[in-house]
This record gives sequence, structure tokens and C-alpha cells, in this order.
Amino acid sequence: MGKVYFVRHGQTIWNVENKICGATDIALTDLGHEQAVETGKKILEAGIQADEILYSPLVRARDTALHISEITGIPAREEERLREQNFGRYESTPRDGAEFSEAKKQFVIRYDGGESMLHLAQRIYNLLDEVTASDKTYILVAHNGIARVVHSYFYEMTNEEYAAYGVKNCAVIAYEF
Repeated sequence: MGKVYFVRHGQTIWNVENKICGATDIALTDLGHEQAVETGKKILEAGIQADEILYSPLVRARDTALHISEITGIPAREEERLREQNFGRYESTPRDGAEFSEAKKQFVIRYDGGESMLHLAQRIYNLLDEVTASDKTYILVAHNGIARVVHSYFYEMTNEEYAAYGVKNCAVIAYEF
């Protein structure tokens, strides 16, 4: 049985301010860096064995992955497909805004210049097809929007469950296949 692990990046200032980061390249806070270091230690202490860390090119995920790599010794490389969804006009708006909450349930819209959920799912599902077909164990370091798609790959979800799904900064989630 294979495994893949998902880690959401550490805290950013927009997380603190309850803003949608999306494809906007927002750096980690000092606490976010500390969370990433602690996550690397937890992965090491838990005895999690992985062949490689794949990470989003956005700085918040990259820095999280590189902290984890440094502590665990697991090699890391950038994977463009793990880039967070572009939420178009909703980026920098409140994460819990009523209009955005409804928009997340619509899988075809592109958020006025963003990326649809269907396009996002295509690129993440393609990546996960490759990951699950390999004989390697990966740690994917990415974003909350990516976490939803990854979770939906392994578990059935309603549109409402999908839209509401989220993980905390630097959470480590294991998926078996």
C-alpha cells in the first residue's frame, strides 16, 4: 500500500488577516517559519519516510518545504502543478466573505481572471495520478485550495464539503492508496 503526505504551508500575514492568498506570492511570518521547522521535527520524530518533497513554487510553500527538507534530509524540488489556485478578483478579500463562500461551490467559474476548480482539479489529479502510480512516497507541500483537491482525490465529497474543507497551517495529512 502506498502513501502520500500533504502539508499546508506555515502561517502568512494574510492568514492572520483572514485574507485569501491564492496565487498572490505572500511570505511566511516568523511564526510560519517556526511552524515549518517544528513540522520537520515532527515528521522526523514520527518516523515518516519519504523519497521526495514536492512543493509549490510560491514562497510560502517553498520556504516551508525547504525547512522540512533541511531537518529531515528528504530531498525537495519545485512542482509547478502545486501552485495555489488563482482566485482572481477574490484574492486579498476576506476568506469567509459570503460572496466567495458561494463562489467556491461553483466549479466552472474563473473568478474574473482566475482559475476554475475544474482546471485546478485537472492539474492536481494529473499529478496525483503520477504520484500514486510510482513506487515512491512523496510529501506534497502546498496550499489550502490544493488540500481540498487532494482530499477529494482520495475521498468522495459533496460540493458543500469540498467548499468547506480546509487544513491548518503546517498540518500533516497522510493518504493511503
